[in-house]
Amino acid sequence: MSQFFQIHPDNPQARLIRQAVEIVNKGGVIIYPTDSSYALGCHIGDKNAMDRMREIRRLDDRHDFTLVGRDLSELSAYTKMGNQAHRWIKSLTPGPYTFILSATKLVPKRLMHAKRKTIGIRIPDNAIARALCEELGEPLMSTTLILPGEDMPMTDPYEMRDTLGHAVDLIIDGGYCGYEPTSVVAFEEDQPQVIREGLGDVSLFEA
Repeated sequence: MSQFFQIHPDNPQARLIRQAVEIVNKGGVIIYPTDSSYALGCHIGDKNAMDRMREIRRLDDRHDFTLVGRDLSELSAYTKMGNQAHRWIKSLTPGPYTFILSATKLVPKRLMHAKRKTIGIRIPDNAIARALCEELGEPLMSTTLILPGEDMPMTDPYEMRDTLGHAVDLIIDGGYCGYEPTSVVAFEEDQPQVIREGLGDVSLFEA
């Protein structure tokens, strides 16, 4: 059965953050809050944990996973980012956006989109998510917590415990954080293309 931490959404308890990261570093899969919805997360280099996340969501190799990080300087090492993309992303983060870019060699092939060799990056405006990444010292491999056959993410940590307590190692209750997905913007040859309109304002890209 998974562990269950109640972490303050504005002032995350350092002790619990450290314990959560220890679970990640030992190959654990965690559920944690972001600024748009709850997400599944694991260590970027752990294939077994990634396979467990795929199983929970029934994902195939065409799914774009997301690297959740604390800042752009950390995430830029994992993507090929042109000047225009860098300016856009810097101006819109932290915030409820996922940006799809070509991946560098630092990203394991199994994490990329199988054909396009892309990866999603994200800098959420959520104190718990960013504290986890700060303690981890590298991005957290993530995907939105949407169960197979559902259209919307799970929102209730106690329901998550009842439904997924056997499948994950830790559930972080960080309070209500919404259920609207991020806006997704892909950069191809440094030009933005809105893939999905979600919580983040995309009108800037349409001007």
